[in-house]
Amino acid sequence: MTESAGNASHRELLKVVRKLPNLPGVYRYFDASDRVLYVGKARDLKKRVSSYFQKTAQSPRIKMMVERIARLETTVTRSEAEALILENNLIKSLQPRYNILFRDDKSYPYLKITGEAYPRIVYYRGAIDRKNQYFGPFPNAWAVRESIEILQKVFLLRTCEDSVFSNRTRPCLLHQIKRCSAPCVRLVSETDYQRDVENAARFLRGEQSDVLEELETRMQEYASHLEFEEAAMVRNQIAALSQILHQQSMEAGRDTDVDIIAAVVEGGRACVNLAMVRGGRHLGDRASFPSNLQDALKDDDETIEVQVLKAFLAQHYADRSIPRTLILNIEFDEPALVKALMEQCGHTIHLVFQPQGLRRQWLEMAQKGAKMALERVLHQESAQLQRTQALLEQIGLDIEDPDTLRIEAFDISHTQGESTQASCVVFQHHAMQNGEYRRYNISNIVPGDDYAAMRQVLIRRYEKFVGSENKMPDLVLIDGGKGQVEAARQVFAELGHDISLIVGVAKGEGRKVGLETLVFADDRPSKELGKDSAALMLVAQIRDEAHRFAITGMRTKRDKKRQTSRLEEIEGVGAKRRQKLLARFGSLRGVADASVEDLMSVDGISRKLAQQIYNQLH
Repeated sequence: MTESAGNASHRELLKVVRKLPNLPGVYRYFDASDRVLYVGKARDLKKRVSSYFQKTAQSPRIKMMVERIARLETTVTRSEAEALILENNLIKSLQPRYNILFRDDKSYPYLKITGEAYPRIVYYRGAIDRKNQYFGPFPNAWAVRESIEILQKVFLLRTCEDSVFSNRTRPCLLHQIKRCSAPCVRLVSETDYQRDVENAARFLRGEQSDVLEELETRMQEYASHLEFEEAAMVRNQIAALSQILHQQSMEAGRDTDVDIIAAVVEGGRACVNLAMVRGGRHLGDRASFPSNLQDALKDDDETIEVQVLKAFLAQHYADRSIPRTLILNIEFDEPALVKALMEQCGHTIHLVFQPQGLRRQWLEMAQKGAKMALERVLHQESAQLQRTQALLEQIGLDIEDPDTLRIEAFDISHTQGESTQASCVVFQHHAMQNGEYRRYNISNIVPGDDYAAMRQVLIRRYEKFVGSENKMPDLVLIDGGKGQVEAARQVFAELGHDISLIVGVAKGEGRKVGLETLVFADDRPSKELGKDSAALMLVAQIRDEAHRFAITGMRTKRDKKRQTSRLEEIEGVGAKRRQKLLARFGSLRGVADASVEDLMSVDGISRKLAQQIYNQLH
């Protein structure tokens, strides 16, 4: 953008700012390429946004961002608390460069008790409904599975799939080792089994003492009626539960559901460690590392630790249940944040900054865990930095800041020409940037022509860079030798891009790891890095990730196509019926597992057609 154009754009922005209302809301800044730069909230939109464009002293980072603003958008809200919720939903979805950002790579797991006559306990990730009971979230899969083992050992609840449960004629091995009461063959009545389910739910809610008392009362009742076998079964439950409670040295007493959160900042990186107590049981912890910390706009009135902690609270709990007590290692005053969290969850939240007794031990453990996790990450990043610098030296790239090195890598995957897909993965800031990965469906080529596939994906990826302000990557890695590199060179030459950016990774003799050769698109000779090369380790890491991403996409596409084609082979099953079947049962496997009666429940499927579908898939 020229200086005069920049001034004109700045004047237009000031006109927009002058018309903003003095109301709470959220504002968003965009650059000339329409990429979001920053998302913020304000008690007064006009005052807050105007402050960015005043000529008073600004930090270099704010000044740098303001110079890049091409337009802004605002949304008025009813309150500052509502603005905070909207702000953090937008931060999570838009991922602005100048905001502290916590990326949730995966959802937290839950323990689910299903809502059937004989419920089962199951590990679960996903959306929560009202048909079943959910307990959690848990910090990791191990904590869920440990809880399932406890419920099996104490309450003998089933874990088998419904299809297995419905078709058993005798008890399975779990019954023999006293991990299930065998409701499948009705060795336990529905009433007694439901009582065990309710006690299991109470145990998960932290009512262990009440459950023990209830079991003791039941045992005495059985004994008084001379039902000694039943009394012995309850006695075994009491013994198992007592042993488990004795083993749990972190038993929490009155603290049934608590989150303990510790934020630590060192070496230019931050870690927030979340430890969870659910049902009075300490379940473990999980560390999160915010991105954009170096670029994020900082509030001079607050420490970076406070800003990181507040960002975590707002983003982590934006779409999750919140326990009534949060124990934090850093004290801050933010009424709007607390109010927003309470409005979202519908109950009072207590923030504890100076815990005592057992709570203090939890916080010390969480803080120690955060420091250890941060040390591990900093060590890994140091090793990755060494690899990046080694690669820059090997290929002769002159980059002032290795952290900015951007590598885009491509791979082609298909099965004998079927379902061809290309992958593009991105490496920057010494790490793979999963959020920027892309897959491309390749069409209108001769099946199996990898050169044509590479040409197509590179044209689609880089033709948009022609004549635009978008910066090309510093390096384009191609998984392949001279043929693939030549195809890439032709595309770059046609588009007018620098061909020296292209580097092919040719497999060595016998396709052995460590014998790869770098092939350049310009006049440079090929280069073998050697098995012990740090540069080769980085190249191999990126190349393997491109291959993994391509092949998983190809398999998904191929399997989806094959699933549909098997249904297409069935006479009388057209596009609408296929769609209804897949919508009802989720996949071809689900359709195949369905009985004739299940298939008949789908609109438009007669008994004759259901039988025909069943026969075709078995």
